[in-house]
Amino acid sequence: MRTAGLRVLTVLALAVVWLLLWGRITPANIAGGLAVAVGVLVLLPLPRVPVQGLLHPLALLRLTLRVGWYLVLSSLHLAWLAVRPGPPPRNGVLQVQSRLKSDLVLVLAGNITTMIPGSILLEIDQVNRILYYHVLDVGSARSVAQFRRQVAELERLLVNAFERDCEWLP
Repeated sequence: MRTAGLRVLTVLALAVVWLLLWGRITPANIAGGLAVAVGVLVLLPLPRVPVQGLLHPLALLRLTLRVGWYLVLSSLHLAWLAVRPGPPPRNGVLQVQSRLKSDLVLVLAGNITTMIPGSILLEIDQVNRILYYHVLDVGSARSVAQFRRQVAELERLLVNAFERDCEWLP
């Protein structure tokens, strides 16, 4: 029953995206969106992703607020780097060891960090739980430490929102 409900939600979400792309809600666009959504799900099936743990709404709200805060701070930081006098900031690739157990939450962590301006997820080593990020402004030990603290905090918030269970983290 849960799988059927999830598929219906997926079809509806894809149909809404289709309608947003067309920009008009008409019977033909609704029918076309539903047909494309069903076609995508039937012709391009995704592998099952094991989901463990429960969703904790209050922790999810804290995660959302913190990500919003990081979006604002990072945007201001990038704006300052763009207009400040002096040489351009030094950038580099940083390796971050993750303690997340769920593959789904690991990908969420990478995507959330990529959404925040100034870093892009380059690769996930799924076996060793290592994420590689290209980060703007790694010219000082303080900048690198700040990025690592930010990733660690997001990881902790993700654990609280999705993986909170005594078996997940040491």
